[in-house]
Amino acid sequence: MGAELAAGADLEGAEAVTISEHARRNREQWTRWASDYAHWAPQAWAREEFTWGVWGVPEAELRVLPGSLAGLDVVELGCGTAYVSAWLARHGARPVGVDVTPAQLETARAMQARFGLEFPLLEASAEAVPLADASFDLAVSEYGASIWADPYGWVPEAARLLRPGGELVFLVNGTLAMLCASEEEEAVPPGADLLRPYFGMHRFEWPDDDSVEFHLGYGDWIRLLTRSGFEVLDLVEVQAPEAGEPHRFPGLPERGWARRWPSEEIWKARKLGVG
Repeated sequence: MGAELAAGADLEGAEAVTISEHARRNREQWTRWASDYAHWAPQAWAREEFTWGVWGVPEAELRVLPGSLAGLDVVELGCGTAYVSAWLARHGARPVGVDVTPAQLETARAMQARFGLEFPLLEASAEAVPLADASFDLAVSEYGASIWADPYGWVPEAARLLRPGGELVFLVNGTLAMLCASEEEEAVPPGADLLRPYFGMHRFEWPDDDSVEFHLGYGDWIRLLTRSGFEVLDLVEVQAPEAGEPHRFPGLPERGWARRWPSEEIWKARKLGVG
């Protein structure tokens, strides 16, 4: 199915199931934010080298994706403006971008027309993707479903979509960063004090907007991945580079913090089974 979709038409509005309460809230919030991301999208789409997260650490340095992307069927879960899928397509992969917010997909389509690059885009929640089992070789999420969908929904769904031996690679906020984040002021960057309990991490809500995020502790991630049929291959704790442009997100750790502690983490897992 992955290869067939990559050669097929756009799948706007293909979602046929009722989405969750938090998915509805996030879709509404991302509709409000979409114009900001439309403004930044051309710069992201124009990048020749793929970089991870707010610090822009090159994939060539982290090496978390498969060594060869050519011919791989890839699903990007929570693709937003789809710049990750665009980079994958330029390197020979056959991506399908999945996102729950029509306004974000509208920007992705505009970028496809602007940059002359086409691949299918599907409007759906990553917790219930209307695509066939075992359709993909790689599932990826960079601050997409990885934090905006419930992991107890989207991780088993990623496992269903992957072929045996397929890989799941996703980036999330660092666990320490979340534990040091204020519960009262979302725009304040984390400091050096633990402000939240580690045990019971799951659903996070904020006073400044209506969005819902999801973050788990390390043990919960490992248990969920293994229970969903994955073997954990790596956990890359991203360190901010010594120099560079500051990121644009006021509530995330500043460079000095992220030089001392991981503000971002990338999980890599492989689906077990025989193809």
